[in-house]
Amino acid sequence: MTNNNSGSKNEEEVGSYFLEVARGAHKKKEEEMEEDTEDDESPTELNTINSSGGFLVVSTDKISVKYPSVNLHGHDVGVVQANKPAPVKRLVYYFEIYVKDSGAKGQIAIGFTPDNFKMRRQPGWEPHSFGYHGDDGMLYRGQGKGEAFGPTYTANDIVGAGINYASHEFFFTKNGAVVGTVYNDVKGSLFPTIAVHSQNEEVHVNFGQKPFAFDLEDFEKQERMKQQMTVEKISLPPNVSHGIVRSYLLHYGYEETLNSFDMASKTTVPPVHIAQENGFDEQDIMYALNERKTLRQLIKNGEIDAALGKLHDWYPQIVQDDKSATCFLLHCQKFIELVRVGALEEAVKYGRIQLAKFFGLAGFEDFVQDCVALLAYEQPQESSVGYLLEDSQREVVADAVNAMILSMNPNLKDSHGCLQSCLERLLRQLTACCLERRSLNGDQGEAFYLHRVLNIGKKC
Repeated sequence: MTNNNSGSKNEEEVGSYFLEVARGAHKKKEEEMEEDTEDDESPTELNTINSSGGFLVVSTDKISVKYPSVNLHGHDVGVVQANKPAPVKRLVYYFEIYVKDSGAKGQIAIGFTPDNFKMRRQPGWEPHSFGYHGDDGMLYRGQGKGEAFGPTYTANDIVGAGINYASHEFFFTKNGAVVGTVYNDVKGSLFPTIAVHSQNEEVHVNFGQKPFAFDLEDFEKQERMKQQMTVEKISLPPNVSHGIVRSYLLHYGYEETLNSFDMASKTTVPPVHIAQENGFDEQDIMYALNERKTLRQLIKNGEIDAALGKLHDWYPQIVQDDKSATCFLLHCQKFIELVRVGALEEAVKYGRIQLAKFFGLAGFEDFVQDCVALLAYEQPQESSVGYLLEDSQREVVADAVNAMILSMNPNLKDSHGCLQSCLERLLRQLTACCLERRSLNGDQGEAFYLHRVLNIGKKC
């Protein structure tokens, strides 16, 4: 089997790419763990520092307020914001108030206001603020004039306010039912806000410390269903997904699965052809399918010596440079496999011969150090370098060898196509589009993490 003229350049590019993938595996896992626990902080109590303190009294637990005196002027409003702005890295944010006493006039309001809001004004009376008022049931959004919105509310009512980041709307509820929605054109931080404005008005706030009257979980579920229905309305040729899956199986050498897939699809899917003008040529990834399947299976089974032997027989040009990135990954994996089975003395000997040559070489040293560090732990799988013992590390090495063989194709048209399948390139594009869309929305709404989406699919 012969190499093409640009083989050495392709080999260098492919090897370097997968070396970066291997080096980034630990960092990626750490980032995913951080993403799973990451969430911008939610409000927990009322802010007693930034409030119109002269006109209201906040309880010691900071979750209820009362207007004790008689208001003399329209600007004698008792306003208080939450201690933190509404979190934005989610689908929906929501909070509620319980009206314990509607006081003399029931001039209670709930809504959202910016950080620089004038704390002697009702929410909705100033720019970039929104408020649903209890005495008249009107919605105020940025000016003193209200608009017909919903019913009034009084003592013993539970009223809620929320931000739906998916639909870019504020919504308000009364006693567990949605009253109405209004478009949210504010991109900056907004604070949950309540106001009282007549004698003896008293309100208790629920930031989620106890169950809401409104079924927020069901509301979010319905919102996700709306999003899914929007996606499902997009018209695509019935055989597109079939072609993408087939190209994935071809790219990674899953020959037996591919044959079963083709057999099952014969009577259900029309013939599939992915347009070459979209950067795909099936002949590029049909190359050496059986050999790639064999090598992948050997590496996934941890049989690195056998894989190296096959490469020497079939593709000697891949392993002729013993200091190439591909050889480096294979030697590291051999060392890892020895540690995996507890052959530590043999691992030390192998490391001194095969890994020592990479010490001091830029791009290799940090990964070598991680491999060698496995020897320092009684239970290396639970250590900071335990990621090396996971099956995903074998996959990285198998993918590197697979890509190297694809790059040997003398008729190769797209050298970058060796690195990733069409499906993976499509997912990268999806991620980029989701990030861009969120950026255009002022970084509001759920952050997109591809691994979460894929894990949801596995659970289903």
